[in-house]
Amino acid sequence: MPIRLVDAGSVPYLRSQTVYHGVAWARTNGTPDTIILACPMEPYVCIGLHQEVDKEVDLNYCAQNDIPVVRREVGGGAVYLDRNQIFTQWIFHPQRLPLRVEKRFEFFADPLVATYKALGIQACFRPINDIQVNGKKIGGTGAGAIGNSEVLVGNFLFDFDFTEMAKVLKVPNEQFRGKVHQSLQQYMTTMKRELGAAPSHGMVKELYVQACERVLGDELVVGKFTDVELRAMEAFDAKFTSADWLHQKGGLQRAGVKIHNDVWVYDATRQAKGGSIQMTIRKRNNQIDDISIFPDFKLQPEHSVQALENALLGVELSSDNVRRTIEDVYRQLDIQSPGVQLNDWVQAILSINATQAQG
Repeated sequence: MPIRLVDAGSVPYLRSQTVYHGVAWARTNGTPDTIILACPMEPYVCIGLHQEVDKEVDLNYCAQNDIPVVRREVGGGAVYLDRNQIFTQWIFHPQRLPLRVEKRFEFFADPLVATYKALGIQACFRPINDIQVNGKKIGGTGAGAIGNSEVLVGNFLFDFDFTEMAKVLKVPNEQFRGKVHQSLQQYMTTMKRELGAAPSHGMVKELYVQACERVLGDELVVGKFTDVELRAMEAFDAKFTSADWLHQKGGLQRAGVKIHNDVWVYDATRQAKGGSIQMTIRKRNNQIDDISIFPDFKLQPEHSVQALENALLGVELSSDNVRRTIEDVYRQLDIQSPGVQLNDWVQAILSINATQAQG
């Protein structure tokens, strides 16, 4: 059976999510595998199925700036979405896709990567579900079972508002928000950044369809949604705008903010006898990629905090390595921190590995 291609074009923000949910729930054995292309007319925030919106999103900021918030039925983290992205959404029979989810992501990413390369952007797939260019994320993918369909979703990133993404997140403090913003700028990229100017949506769509046909080995036949599918989308419109659906409790909260598969930003705090240690830490792979320390107590000599930050850069996040590094700085500078022991520093830093982040 040929694969149906539906280019939904620019659609209201809500429909950019409910379109693939509706097709997935309406699918029957006679429904062709379907690829949807869609672009949201308005900016919005979309959270993952397992997240708790009050813990992940700054709802006050979003309300004040008329930014809607939507929960999807696919996992992952909170993302800021707008018209500078084209969504690619596959709604397939389960038998059509690789059995292992890791292979599904790779299979789905193949035509995305091929499209970027055709544009002159040297993208690659980075397991488990990222698309990167020279270590910077240019796209992510998500997957889930919706109804009796398997759904894979991704996007083309023409441009991105890094500042707005940092502002819509619920964060413990403004230092943390600043580190998230800096990290997004450093470890994400876009077509505009890579090429100097973003290509047209039409060109990207054309290249993507050609890449899909090569990867899938089938012609993509332009089609339209059925009345049954459209009614299912309308039902999801109602569900996704309900307060009960958005504010479900008991969700899992991330231990940090994911920049891409290899890079996370964390807030780490430990109360010691002599005061509180607060840190913002960026982890890349399993190393400290950036760290800012904000103690509410005095260390002597005065430049001790800067020395600790400098020494910890690049250190592997293991108890022995962290302890040895801090021990060396304390000894070299003869640091005095009454009531704050070496173990307090080690425990504060390693706390970022204590809980596996979601996303």
